[in-house]
Amino acid sequence: MVDDVINRDPEIMGDTPVFCGTRVPIRVLWDHLEAGIPLAEFLADYPTVQREQVTAVLKHAAEILLGESSETSAR
Repeated sequence: MVDDVINRDPEIMGDTPVFCGTRVPIRVLWDHLEAGIPLAEFLADYPTVQREQVTAVLKHAAEILLGESSETSAR
């Protein structure tokens, strides 16, 4: 699922994780949220990013932080 949302490619933004199909780094989402910028404004600022992509990234981050991800379960 995450592979459908996050892309890392040395040819795209120097291997920085970006939303698939865009050149928008995942970090930009965190920067917006940390600054208190609403999700709707992030989506308006970056129209190539879909709400479903953001939701998937946030869900994946929560799963990792809460220890519920299959990636952390395999360790």
